[in-house]
Amino acid sequence: MMAMGEKVVIGVAGMPGAGKAVVRDILREMGCPVVVMGDEVRIEAERRGLRPTPKNLGQLMLRLREEEGPAAVARRCVPKVKNAEEDVVVVDGVRSLHEVEEFKRHFRNFILVAVHSSPETRFRRLSQRGRSDDPKTRKAFVERDMRELGVGLGDVIATADYMIVNEGTKKELRRRARRILEEAMGRWMR
Repeated sequence: MMAMGEKVVIGVAGMPGAGKAVVRDILREMGCPVVVMGDEVRIEAERRGLRPTPKNLGQLMLRLREEEGPAAVARRCVPKVKNAEEDVVVVDGVRSLHEVEEFKRHFRNFILVAVHSSPETRFRRLSQRGRSDDPKTRKAFVERDMRELGVGLGDVIATADYMIVNEGTKKELRRRARRILEEAMGRWMR
């Protein structure tokens, strides 16, 4: 049960290409502002004059964690969540249990939702997506996966409060995700 004035924070986690953006879009449609953790890394890359390639962003993500601690990116997001006017805020791209703990330290009502797809499905999606930081080869894809898993993303997915499996169409994902998200939000908003 949520006390008056407390935020509900929905953390969204998943490997690259699993469907986090679709889940994020559904939450936006439901009126929730979204804080994208990867944007913090992209902002820092720009500040440091780095090109936003998958390799550069991945290395910078690791460097930030070395320089500022394992919850560095989450710590940069906390003020944005706190300053949001809405009662429910989404944090997209949670990657480690350190980040989960950082959010839980600041927000008692933290819900973790994981989106899961097989590596083959994710590689196909990323190959077709065309974002500048998407891997162009199978080798780059595996390297990115290993980087993500190396910071603890597998542990985050394994300990999520809700799991959305995404092996079908975008329409199927939207339907399944909306049902799960409404259930998750309803549990905390009573």
